[in-house]
Amino acid sequence: MSAFQRSPRPSPPAEVLWRSMSPTRMLDCGMDHADVLALRSLTDAGVPWDEAAERLASAREDGGRAARDTGHLVTAHTAFRSAAADLLFAQMAFNDDEPRKVELYHRFTETVAAAGALAERPWEHVSLSFGTGRLFGWLVRPAGPAQGTVVVFGGQSGWGAAYLKAADALTARGLAAFLVEGPGQGQTRMTGGLMLDVDVRAAYTTFVDHVLADPSLGGRVGLWGNSMGGLYAATTAADDPRVSAVCVNGAPARPRLLGMRTFDEQAAAMLGTVDLATIAANFERLALRPDDRVSGTVLVLHGGQDPIVTLEEQQPFLDAGPVGSTLRVWDDGEHTIYNHADERTAYVADWFVDHLVGGTE
Repeated sequence: MSAFQRSPRPSPPAEVLWRSMSPTRMLDCGMDHADVLALRSLTDAGVPWDEAAERLASAREDGGRAARDTGHLVTAHTAFRSAAADLLFAQMAFNDDEPRKVELYHRFTETVAAAGALAERPWEHVSLSFGTGRLFGWLVRPAGPAQGTVVVFGGQSGWGAAYLKAADALTARGLAAFLVEGPGQGQTRMTGGLMLDVDVRAAYTTFVDHVLADPSLGGRVGLWGNSMGGLYAATTAADDPRVSAVCVNGAPARPRLLGMRTFDEQAAAMLGTVDLATIAANFERLALRPDDRVSGTVLVLHGGQDPIVTLEEQQPFLDAGPVGSTLRVWDDGEHTIYNHADERTAYVADWFVDHLVGGTE
């Protein structure tokens, strides 16, 4: 197995990026519908993807600052969130941590902070020590006392504050949301120096430790993993019986290189090597083990039209869970059910309430 080459290069053509970043995914991650349409128009006119998305973000930020300066704080909060979503997709034009991607991700983080400062309860930007580096995440609390907390994981390219709409659904139901960036992801990779070669289960357990050490977060914790993050959620829960409930949304129990340039380049960036044999061996290390058992109840979500993960690849998560674990399939569902995002998010948030607050086992 040979390595592909990694060198600074322009982002792929817009049509390639549109295939990997669908409008349904953009909407799910909080991008304003008007900005999705504007991005299409700009890229069709030949504007590079990252420049077009950054241009849209700048306009949203200008609106946010103007609203903030005139005391319209709710409007400002919404504008900064829209700007952050634009920047999230701007940085996705690059898989490697070249200066342009790092610059855009730093600006994304700053814009999330601007939105969070204007929330009803300001979001907490958390930094935790792990090994020789640091883990990062955003803690979003409900208006009243938290009745439990859900730690939300991303996968190959969307992390942390990409899941603010999930946080909205959880906090509306009285749960706190901890939107984390694990090894090889986001700030944890670019600033914290932690790649996917560390003890991933122990790293995510550090987030669980943080939640359970704070009595104000409700005393019970669930994990919600999206795409490859579902694998990390399940394997963390297999090692940590304190986890009460786990949702796996579109993850393979045994990850592998797919032969898709975007996926494989993202995997290389997360591990910090372009050697495919090393990446494949690391995926094998991260896999759900045959003897792994999850004591908390398990929910698996699957999209019948998912081009990346099959239902058979998700079955081991159900097998590892206790009796009463649940499978929910959307026959026409895309990867991680982007095309039914509101229904999916409400369903999962209700499920976590049932298992963290209602005491269902």
